[in-house]
Amino acid sequence: MKVILQQDVADLGVAGDMVTVKDGYARNYLIPQQLAVRANTRNIQQLEHQKRLIAANQARVRKQAADLAEQLANVSCTIPVLVGEQDKLFGSVTSKDIEEALVREGVQLSRKRILLDEPIKKLGVYNIDVRLHPEVTTKLKVWVVAK
Repeated sequence: MKVILQQDVADLGVAGDMVTVKDGYARNYLIPQQLAVRANTRNIQQLEHQKRLIAANQARVRKQAADLAEQLANVSCTIPVLVGEQDKLFGSVTSKDIEEALVREGVQLSRKRILLDEPIKKLGVYNIDVRLHPEVTTKLKVWVVAK
């Protein structure tokens, strides 16, 4: 029996896949658990429509991420910090500090998107990776200066 998966099923497929399974497995497990629906013409058309909607939504999100990447390419944020002897920082600069500096520059960005391997502990200029979308990554210039 051909069924269309509504949810991800281990060792079978992901949501939206059309798979062939044994009749009993479909009737007794997949369909009653609402993990799949029977693959008839109506359900196939509905699946195709949902795929088109999802593709259009993903394209819109990808374009927004690319626009934000262009905006970030023109932004450099400066983070003033207290320093001690030999330009050693009191504390460190984290993704939260970078997020706050970006807000002061007028850019709203979640700190979860800032890919900082470890906190910054020295003065200088850093190019930080920012992942805006699984397919869109950009660099952000961060200046860590003494207060």
